[in-house]
Amino acid sequence: METLINLQSGFMVALQPENLLFCLIGVTLGTVIGLLPGIGALSTISMLLPVTFYMDPTTAIIMLAGVFYGAQYGGSTASILLNIPGTSTNAITCLDGHPMAKQGRAGVALAITTWTSFIGGTFSILVLVFLAPFIARVALQFGAAEYFSIAVFGLIAASTLSPGSALKGLAMVVLGLVLGLVGMDINSGVQRLNLGMLELSDGLNIVALAMGLFGVAEILVNLLRTSATPFAIGNVSFKSLFPTRQDVRDSTFPTVRGMLIGCLCGILPGVGPTIASFMAYAAERKVSRHPEKFGTGIVEGIAAPEAANNASVQSAFIPTLSLGIPGDSVMAVLLGALLIHGIVPGPTLVIDQPQLFWGLIASFWIGNLILLLLNLPLIGVFVQILRIPYDALYIAMLFFICVGVFTIRNNVFDIFVVIFFGIVGTMMILGRYPAAPLLLGFLLGPMIEENMRRALLLSRGDVFTFVDSPITAACMIFSAIALIWSFWQPVSQMLKRRRATPKPLGSTQE
Repeated sequence: METLINLQSGFMVALQPENLLFCLIGVTLGTVIGLLPGIGALSTISMLLPVTFYMDPTTAIIMLAGVFYGAQYGGSTASILLNIPGTSTNAITCLDGHPMAKQGRAGVALAITTWTSFIGGTFSILVLVFLAPFIARVALQFGAAEYFSIAVFGLIAASTLSPGSALKGLAMVVLGLVLGLVGMDINSGVQRLNLGMLELSDGLNIVALAMGLFGVAEILVNLLRTSATPFAIGNVSFKSLFPTRQDVRDSTFPTVRGMLIGCLCGILPGVGPTIASFMAYAAERKVSRHPEKFGTGIVEGIAAPEAANNASVQSAFIPTLSLGIPGDSVMAVLLGALLIHGIVPGPTLVIDQPQLFWGLIASFWIGNLILLLLNLPLIGVFVQILRIPYDALYIAMLFFICVGVFTIRNNVFDIFVVIFFGIVGTMMILGRYPAAPLLLGFLLGPMIEENMRRALLLSRGDVFTFVDSPITAACMIFSAIALIWSFWQPVSQMLKRRRATPKPLGSTQE
């Protein structure tokens, strides 16, 4: 009852004209920013921080948070229509969203992502309202060994994210781990793999890496084609924007599984929406009866990751607000925004700042509803982007990618990193090497190294610390099963083909 009373007071705060206006501004700006490749919520929120200096703290955080989760909606649009993720969290949506657009089902794909995003975000808000104190205590109990085992499981699952060779997927994971080692060793301060470049002292920029592999690479591959248009589409009617009953049935359980995975990943500090969407996609491939269809344009491949990343964005506020631990880089910027206004997140935030805490939660519901009403009617407008000739579009996309990457660190070197990984990504596409496992390996590599060292230090070198607790043991067992299964599948398919091949006459003895 006390929770409902607090939530009611939160709606009274969120529905104030000023807070409602800036919530609308935040989610609208986030949607547009997510739609434009290369900009992203991180750079936008960073640029908006000076604007919030003279705003009420509650109003400022409501607007900045709206930009964050609004960008997840818009980012899926860029992934589906252009095969370029507006944000790194939407990178996995390209695998099935873009093929659906090529099949003339862009409207259905966008409608599915909008609804699953709304459902995933709504579920995560409910968790934030009713289970935040309990879940925060559980997350606080996670040690280095638990984080290491979860990250290892994520990497093993990443090797089977994309259709094709499991060895290629595993090779991309290893390459991502190596790239994650670039920069300063957090324990000794020694520079590693920086090739003598001071610009690499802090490591590679995740946005530059993602935009190069997924954005520039896609542009270059399309420029190699003879057609001036990336793909042909027919007329998109209002009726075509509605999914069929089969689409709804196929996306229901993936949405449920995705929002559960996303909620859990958002609660764990340091995991974030990108890893949540990747793990949700990997989980769907594992439980699917037809894993070979993933990557060809099926609704399960977009419903699960979109529900996961939006659920993760909302639940990421649990460790940030209740523990003061940001879930990812965007939450770190939002944490800085709170500190700028003299608000220290932590266990006492609910008591010291109830107006901000419950007003922010209420604004999440209002913002998600606005996004639902904003995105569905405009899906037909977004689909028209497909009609723009590619030779007129790629210059603008390259411009936004370069501007977005530059504004994050104000470093021209990052633009050259984008170009380099754009060329690498082009060769990977032509060689059918998946880029998604590389990105996840890059994200999880530093986390694995840090927590492995910490766990071994605390256990005085005892490797059995990684299987001591039920959580670590379960993750390691699942990792082993996933690794064995990923290699057994192609072997079993090869054996089936051999058995199905008819033997030549006279090869058997009477």
